[in-house]
Amino acid sequence: MGKNKLFKFAQLETFSNVIQHPFGAERFDQPFKGRWNQDFFKTARPITLEIGCGKGEYTVGLARKHPERNFIGIDMKGNRIYVGAKAALDEGLDNVGFLRTQAEHLPHFFAPGEVSEIWVTFPDPKPKKGDTRKRLTSKENNARYREMMADDGVVHLKTDSDFNVEFTLEVIRESGLEILRYSNDIDRDFPGDELVNIRTYYEGLFREKGFAIKLISYKP
Repeated sequence: MGKNKLFKFAQLETFSNVIQHPFGAERFDQPFKGRWNQDFFKTARPITLEIGCGKGEYTVGLARKHPERNFIGIDMKGNRIYVGAKAALDEGLDNVGFLRTQAEHLPHFFAPGEVSEIWVTFPDPKPKKGDTRKRLTSKENNARYREMMADDGVVHLKTDSDFNVEFTLEVIRESGLEILRYSNDIDRDFPGDELVNIRTYYEGLFREKGFAIKLISYKP
């Protein structure tokens, strides 16, 4: 492991806006479950998650624009989380946190009704048939989201991938879920919206290659 990664991992241990757990501990209910607003943010606001947040550009970007909400970026890669967590600390954003874990463990971190919104931004399509359940908009993950979300909770998928869109639409149809908003080109349909203006690192790469950015918002 390079010195830069080791430095970032060491720094994460000192960051007040990052929650990490030893391997295996995330399989059990955690102390913050049901108490994120009370014990972590110290302020009661609706909670938005970004699952697979990478470097946290979207999490931090949304938090800048919406001080009335609390945001938690979730990823397994500590060296990526470091970037967003440090930016939030440097800017003094008190409505941003980061959690290092996998999507399958989220019900151990959040109580029923605790989450009001989820963003899934540019996830790995995982095209292999054996990885179907691991896709972040799979039936299995939607069931996990539903377990911890408020009754009016919403999941947003933002992606360049036609595969991700087609898979998610199929899951929505088969599960009888409600689509709230759909676009196969957000630049065309939502010009000037924060959907277009807040961009992740990967979104920038895809845009440079000429890919249209798609959006599906649905109730899980």
